[in-house]
Amino acid sequence: MAGHSKWANIQHRKGRQDEKRGKIWTRLTREIIVSARQGGGDIAMNPRLRLAIDKAKAANMPADNIKRNVDKATGNLDGVTYEEIRYEGYGIGGAAVIVDCMTDNRVRTVAEVRHAFSKYGGNLGTEGSVAFQFKHVGQFFHAPGVGEDRLMEVALEAGADDVVTHEDGSFEVLCAPAVFEAVQQALDAAGLKPEMAEVTMRADNAIALTGDDAQRMQKLLDVLEDLDDTQAVFHNAEIDAA
Repeated sequence: MAGHSKWANIQHRKGRQDEKRGKIWTRLTREIIVSARQGGGDIAMNPRLRLAIDKAKAANMPADNIKRNVDKATGNLDGVTYEEIRYEGYGIGGAAVIVDCMTDNRVRTVAEVRHAFSKYGGNLGTEGSVAFQFKHVGQFFHAPGVGEDRLMEVALEAGADDVVTHEDGSFEVLCAPAVFEAVQQALDAAGLKPEMAEVTMRADNAIALTGDDAQRMQKLLDVLEDLDDTQAVFHNAEIDAA
């Protein structure tokens, strides 16, 4: 995935995420509720909840909202019960797509996901049909110009598995999800704050799409991401952002 357009793709994706800030609180609320329900309301004992709360704070969610959602999940307040569901499928040019959802109505959600795939040129697959092409990792992106030696030293010492140098001069730090926080803290402390940092599903190999195929794939991804029950969409398409 070390293509020449890697950094352009990351900036393009970040820009699209920024455009959709209106939906971010809804997704963060669901993530907080599910994380707290599964692992308890103590962030010292629940890394997933701690990460969700950090994201909520970064998105300027009020502390009262965060506390209320944790209380809902741990039984102190009544709330909706969400379940996590993962859908897998294929987009334009055979690109692999994973859609992670949280829903209170499985029948509604699968119908909406299937409709999006079929209407915009993709196909909903079976469980496991594309997930083998991805790895669950912590991922940090640094812009071209960051000191490579210093970045590698800090990242690897903090527990990262690899530092990938892309053809455009950008860097990608990869780690196990369990050490994501430790690596992030080490990078921040060293003044190497990444442009993007997340625990994600990273594709092993990319499929380059240009022209009409790139536009069609972006449309499919936008529709999937805009579904009410969607939490995250992962794919292996390297879309020409031009």
